[in-house]
Amino acid sequence: MTFPISLEFFPPKTPEGALKLRAVRAKLYALKPEFCSVTFGAGGSTQEGTLDTVREIVGEGQHGVPHLSGIGQTRESIRERLGLYRAAGVRRIVALRGDLPSGYGGGGEFRYASDLVAFIRAESGEHFKLAVAAYPEVHPQAKSPQADLDAFVTKVQAGANVGITQYFFNADAYFRFVDELSARGVAVPIVPGIMPITNSTQLLRFSDACGAEIPRWIRLRLMGFGDDSASIKAFGLDVITALCDKLIAGGAPSLHLYTMNQSVAVSDIVDRLRGHAPS
Repeated sequence: MTFPISLEFFPPKTPEGALKLRAVRAKLYALKPEFCSVTFGAGGSTQEGTLDTVREIVGEGQHGVPHLSGIGQTRESIRERLGLYRAAGVRRIVALRGDLPSGYGGGGEFRYASDLVAFIRAESGEHFKLAVAAYPEVHPQAKSPQADLDAFVTKVQAGANVGITQYFFNADAYFRFVDELSARGVAVPIVPGIMPITNSTQLLRFSDACGAEIPRWIRLRLMGFGDDSASIKAFGLDVITALCDKLIAGGAPSLHLYTMNQSVAVSDIVDRLRGHAPS
């Protein structure tokens, strides 16, 4: 089975991390991703690392896609950042509201992601293809599911081209979300975000922090494996490939894989989905 994928990385914090990430990317490029996105820290705390990593990805012949957060930013700082990305050959951006860094008092000039999307469109026209975040299981800070849908529709009306979801493990939540948007007249592609399961402690911590629901049966199985990392990874590969199979069969336009700057789990998932033996 052939289907498009994209990959997500985070900026390395050390020279050793940068070396490791280059090796990881080199392995994952064999999967022929549509693009590789690079995250952006709270309040822009990793923005230089984001730019440096995106430049490297572009230099390696791939489409580098920076995440850009509006929180803590001014119109001038975003305008400057857009100029740097244009000069680097970037044609896509993931535009996000972003999270406030710890102890940060102000929100900057962009209260919502839709404000950032509208500003990028006003500044750059159609130069950048804009992706925005989507939440099939509802954003943890949304007042209601309806309010969360309204927020996504507003981002599309502001100029977003595509949605990339928070990771999830319940395909029905994704399909319902897409159907509800379709009923609202939203026709942009909604790309499922896929998180490999390789470490139960890490996954539980991430999920509790971001509001991603781990079904009880998955949570209990992971807890039952204890420190048996081989069993966790084998179980995770089965669960995630089954999820991806269901999403692709149901019409998902592509898959966006959260690599966590690792190559093996992502390669194994895609290889199995494409009918190749895992590494």
